[in-house]
Amino acid sequence: MGPAAGLDFVRLFLSACERCLREHGTPIADQAFPEHWLAQIPVADRSLALLDPNAPQPLEGMSRAIGRLVGLGARTVAVACNTAHAWQATLQRAQPDVELLHIAKETAAHLRASDVNSAMLLATEGTYRMALYQQAFEAYEIGCVLPSVREREALMEGIYDGVKAGRLELARERFAAVGRVLHERHGDLPMVMACTEIPLAMPFVDEARQWMLVDPAEVLALALARRAYGLLEGNE
Repeated sequence: MGPAAGLDFVRLFLSACERCLREHGTPIADQAFPEHWLAQIPVADRSLALLDPNAPQPLEGMSRAIGRLVGLGARTVAVACNTAHAWQATLQRAQPDVELLHIAKETAAHLRASDVNSAMLLATEGTYRMALYQQAFEAYEIGCVLPSVREREALMEGIYDGVKAGRLELARERFAAVGRVLHERHGDLPMVMACTEIPLAMPFVDEARQWMLVDPAEVLALALARRAYGLLEGNE
């Protein structure tokens, strides 16, 4: 994931931990938070790797990072980068002693629990092409509304030329344009921001405050926090 998105995921995780503590009547204190680590290492671009098999591949770097976390004692690992989940199954097989959460499945389960029947998907081209969310949504009988080719291009510009390049104004402009068209076309369906760079800009667009924005990284962070506290479904 991008470094800014990695730092933001830690914020989401700590917020999710606070939620778990409040829900179970536990006072919030430094000592109440679970032991956790952030592994942030440079890996090859995930979208490019999916689009071009001759491009540098990220699998080795991600596997090395997860191995280091396992060596520290981690039992559950969350990979906040959506596109990186193209290698989720391979990484899980390589590290059978750790639970590797799946961001799309967690998001689909969250939407279904919220009685959502259909949602719009904002993502990278790589995520669209591997049908990561389309498959997860289908398993939960949730309709997946996709942007047009031109709208996908605008999203990619916002992600790469905007957030990743430190140009948040450009990112907000591109994301807002796509969100506006989708909202006009499909109404008040939830917009799933399935790239960790999108939530760093989209929520700060004035009109986006009227849209139903869903951040899969936030969903993933809550799933990680619940496991850290042993609050699996059926045990809460």
